[in-house]
Amino acid sequence: MSILVYIAQSQGQAQPVSWEVLGKARALADRLGAPLAAFVAGQGVGEIARAAIACGADNALVADEAAFAQFRAYAYAEAFAAAIAAAQPAIILAPAVAGARDAAALAAAQLHIGLATDCQGLDLDGEGNLLAERPIFAGNIVTTVVFKARPQMATVRSRSFPPPVRDSARTGQIIPLAVTLSDLALGEEVLGFEVAEAGELGVENASIVVSGGRGVKGPGGFAPLRALAQVLGGAVGASRAAVDAGWIPYPHQVGQTGKTVRPDLYIACGISGAIQHLAGMSSAKVIVAINKDKDAPIFGIARYGIVGDLFEVVPALTEAFKVRLGR
Repeated sequence: MSILVYIAQSQGQAQPVSWEVLGKARALADRLGAPLAAFVAGQGVGEIARAAIACGADNALVADEAAFAQFRAYAYAEAFAAAIAAAQPAIILAPAVAGARDAAALAAAQLHIGLATDCQGLDLDGEGNLLAERPIFAGNIVTTVVFKARPQMATVRSRSFPPPVRDSARTGQIIPLAVTLSDLALGEEVLGFEVAEAGELGVENASIVVSGGRGVKGPGGFAPLRALAQVLGGAVGASRAAVDAGWIPYPHQVGQTGKTVRPDLYIACGISGAIQHLAGMSSAKVIVAINKDKDAPIFGIARYGIVGDLFEVVPALTEAFKVRLGR
């Protein structure tokens, strides 16, 4: 019995969520007394395989050839299926990010494996079976998925777990993986890539997030939040209410139906603090809440709270930080 983790990479760089998932998998493997394997596909990804071992994997299965130079769903899924066949894992984990979630779903369908998607919590029952926590019904309910058979597979949201501490002294075997691609996989062609919101820091990777909710009152209400985020070197986030109203694009949404964030500082502006939003940001190290309603639930988890009009408070904070930071 073992655990297998899909390491998602893009243009030769591992996506940070992969290490978060691997760190959690290491903890689960230690509880089971089981080996932990990593899987990575690409071209020239040997360094990623070595990093996987440093982050906790006992060995790394690597599909490294020109056929995997660019992500192609069926090709990567077939490589992942080959890794599953080689490792014979009891538990299979993958990041819930573009590409990896597609490959995981296709591999699960091909191999008839039960798959819990977009999970935010992982645990084990008394018999070593996976317990996967995920939101359902538009994030209004959090449920725990149990499995009837092994292997058991789950995809995991970014920032659900802290990244592991790398240990460059760890050793492990890097195992080349032979993959014979089907005609379907060979027939895929990548026409190009388009980068969304180029130059803007994503909330999932930011150490500081300034978020707005219904209290910003419209698209223009995010202007002072952007100014504050820029001074702090942070990202702009939003509640579902603001996104649903069309005031800001979905990639900024934080919460059960958006992105999970784990920044050093989270500034919530005009956000009441619905449980669905709290589920996506409550792991921030420091939470600052700005709201006119002194009874807003967000104050219940905030370390610092400011009862006031965000359109007065946020610009004042921006000017104060400019002076303090010399910007």
